[in-house]
Amino acid sequence: MNIEDLRAAHKLIFNTDDGVEIMKDLELRFHVRSPVFSSDPYETAFRDGQRSVILFLQNMVNERPIMDIEEE
Repeated sequence: MNIEDLRAAHKLIFNTDDGVEIMKDLELRFHVRSPVFSSDPYETAFRDGQRSVILFLQNMVNERPIMDIEEE
């Protein structure tokens, strides 16, 4: 699957009413709208990792450049 097909699949899922609600829920649960900082550096890293997955999904749906994906 190439990058354009993958983007189309993400859009198919997340551009529905249910997909929009799921994305809002994921944003709230995984620190997109809240600080990732913790006094424990491992917890901070964990939260930032969670956040980066949601940002990746948003970038796929909104057609922002994705640097970590190579076309097959």
